[in-house]
Amino acid sequence: MATFVWLTVVTALRILRRNRLRAGLTMLGIIIGVGAVIAMVSIGEGAKLAVQKQIASIGTNVIMIWPSAMTIGGVRGAQGGAVTLTVADALELKKKVPVLVDTGWSKRDVMQIVNGSRNSNSQVHGVSPSFLSIRDWSLSSGGSFTQTDMESAALVVILGQTLVDYLFEPGEEPLGALIRIKNVPFRVIGVLSLKGQSLQGSDQDDVAFIPFTTAERKVFGTLFLGSVGGIYASTERVEDLPGAVEEIRQVMRSRHRLQNGDLDDFTIRTQVEIGQVQEGTSETLTVMLMVIASVSLLVGGIGIMNILLVSVTERTREIGVRMAVGAKRRHILMQFLIEAMTLSVVGGCIGILFGVLAARLTTVIAGWPTIISSDTVAVAFVFSVVVGLFFGLYPANKAARLNPIEALRYE
Repeated sequence: MATFVWLTVVTALRILRRNRLRAGLTMLGIIIGVGAVIAMVSIGEGAKLAVQKQIASIGTNVIMIWPSAMTIGGVRGAQGGAVTLTVADALELKKKVPVLVDTGWSKRDVMQIVNGSRNSNSQVHGVSPSFLSIRDWSLSSGGSFTQTDMESAALVVILGQTLVDYLFEPGEEPLGALIRIKNVPFRVIGVLSLKGQSLQGSDQDDVAFIPFTTAERKVFGTLFLGSVGGIYASTERVEDLPGAVEEIRQVMRSRHRLQNGDLDDFTIRTQVEIGQVQEGTSETLTVMLMVIASVSLLVGGIGIMNILLVSVTERTREIGVRMAVGAKRRHILMQFLIEAMTLSVVGGCIGILFGVLAARLTTVIAGWPTIISSDTVAVAFVFSVVVGLFFGLYPANKAARLNPIEALRYE
């Protein structure tokens, strides 16, 4: 049996070599399908990894609290437009919610930052000292500001790497330099480590951090002292996040004197919730890409079936001769099935090479991250073999059911 299978494979390869153009066109659908599946899934997996990295850049086990939208005169404003959060809220949360490791707060605005002849309109954040640790924002050089800096409203600033690259000459030391934010002089005391893009696609390194009190009293100004744009909190473990969110909601509703029927005047989001939404989007995209790529495999299978049907017609007399000298129906059936699977296997191997190459070129040319999984390659290859087997059954069965006498008379 093994000898018969081997001889059938050799015969199939000879037939393919004899009709190279037809065989190539037949395998084209399989090649495109397998290559597309591998390339698309690799791009999808790479996108998922990029999202995970961006989520990790938010910090570890982070809870974010923002003001809710305010409705005035029947017109609903944007989220965060209301002034509903204060420094006192953050301090109370740290006191009343034991599971929280720390709380911090921030307020931001886009302002002109000037160093000599260079200037940039960048985001300036007034933050508490704990904000950087909660957001897991480390420094590549220098240090952070302290509680003393907060209490004295010190004119010190920490710069992101993008801002450093833009405001300073290559090789120029930013630490200790004096820059101006809204015409207020600040001394640079630290440079942040790279964070990369945010989930919204903005550059997280194009940023400057100053003490919250400094921002409130000397740079931003405020209508309500102690009002903040957002509160951040962290827990020791990710499992503590759901419980912490409920406790935070209760404390905040109590502080803001909200009744049972009142809507929250704040919005709470956790790192896990943001991650689930983003990863769900990536998974949906990956599935859609796989479905689209799989259509090419089905088209390739139909091509194999059509070519084998033509082959059955062309080789009808040959089939009759084989049956006349003792070949069984199962031998004819197996011969055409092996030919179909040979087409799909060869096409699958070529498709794997094209898929891997396409994924690599996507990374090199477009800069998109791609992850080529051995499981994806294996599944795409097995699928191509199954497609060949499935679409080869009909022509193989048709060949095996030919009447030997009529086949010998066929011209």
